[in-house]
Amino acid sequence: MDKFDKLNINKAWEILFERHDILNKIEKEGFWKIEANQIRTVKEPRLMAKFDHFANLPKIFSDNALSILPITRGSYIIGHFMTYHTIESDVDNVSIQRMYLPEYLQSINSSRITSEAAALNCAYASGIIADFLKEDNIIPSVSGRSGSGSFNFIIDIDKDNIDKDNTNKCHSIQRIFVSKSQIEIDAGYEGKDSLSLIEAKLDLSDDFLIRQLYYPYRVWKNSICKPIRSIFFVYSNGIYYLYEYIFQNTEYYNSLKLIKFKKYSIESTDISFADIEAIMQKTALFDEPKLPFPQADKFERVINICELLVTKDLSFNEITANYAFTGRQTGYYTNAAIYLGLICKYCSLDEIDNSRMITYRLTKKGRSIMSLSYKERQLAFCNLIFQHKVYRLVFEIFLKNDKTLPSKKEIIDIMRISNLYEIDSFSTFKRRSSTVKKWIEWIINLTNKNTL
Repeated sequence: MDKFDKLNINKAWEILFERHDILNKIEKEGFWKIEANQIRTVKEPRLMAKFDHFANLPKIFSDNALSILPITRGSYIIGHFMTYHTIESDVDNVSIQRMYLPEYLQSINSSRITSEAAALNCAYASGIIADFLKEDNIIPSVSGRSGSGSFNFIIDIDKDNIDKDNTNKCHSIQRIFVSKSQIEIDAGYEGKDSLSLIEAKLDLSDDFLIRQLYYPYRVWKNSICKPIRSIFFVYSNGIYYLYEYIFQNTEYYNSLKLIKFKKYSIESTDISFADIEAIMQKTALFDEPKLPFPQADKFERVINICELLVTKDLSFNEITANYAFTGRQTGYYTNAAIYLGLICKYCSLDEIDNSRMITYRLTKKGRSIMSLSYKERQLAFCNLIFQHKVYRLVFEIFLKNDKTLPSKKEIIDIMRISNLYEIDSFSTFKRRSSTVKKWIEWIINLTNKNTL
């Protein structure tokens, strides 16, 4: 075994930056090209250059506002490039459209989606893809890996990293040349009037890597005469999210603009306040566990952690490196899922260096809940939340106050009388009260997800 095999990605990049004086070279030239063979001296290049979300970037990259892009099959360019796009948040209140699988299909289970391919198959079979594209007779066509051919483009530079006195060679944009790099397309659907290329994800995130849409767009725009449509597709917790972007300037990486967004479900998402109140009334209160009280505001991401664990156990590092979680967020959201009894953690041995690492798996309860239909699953999550006194009391006040949430001060007062484990400072109560409020809002919003 090579001595570098056991290095984590953060440390491996630190070695490369020091060995090649990369920061100084970027400061002078505006960018630095690095060969796969140079990366391979410390770790496999495929693992060292795949960062689907900003949160996945190695520390030396994020600390210095750097990013990396492939430019050939064996080389990459590093610079202050604006490579990620923040997903639009003003689309959250869009109603969910109900779709249906053909009755004769027995091989597709819409409540057990564990891969991008399975989610895409469901979306195609149920008519979600056709409805979103509004194009008849679409046919699955291109997918998988291929070469990029040659093209060039301009990309925005992080303006915070331009010298105010303009003494370095860093400009607000940079032209990049790509030749015979590798692209990957999760799915392509061709109709009479267009070819739609899809990048699919199973993890919820705040951003995505534009390259995953842009490189395939450039390759196929140069290859056929039909318009190319770029679709970002996310499946999580029974909901299909489809975003269509256009590149307003073919040669400008950052020119993408959202032009269409829809949400779909193959299962009914109709949940009423009566359903939630009935669950609350049936739920017995449990003694507060001797576990960290959650600090994880987005309950959807607690669910997402469980989804990621359906097919296999994952280590702390695997969750942090491969999905849209920082190390801190991985800790917060796994702890929240443990608090609810959905997952557990154990020590396992790293296959590379036999070091001990924290690994997570679904509990029997968690696996049972994740196998339920959409409505049953959401109400089961409500049941787990209502087992804890603080959430139960806050929701009861919400109902008594004409469905108005209590103030932060009121929530903190409720937390103080709820025997929470090892919370003894006002600042901690204040931070954790945000999670209480957000989880109750998640429960309330279940009633707003009625399908069209």
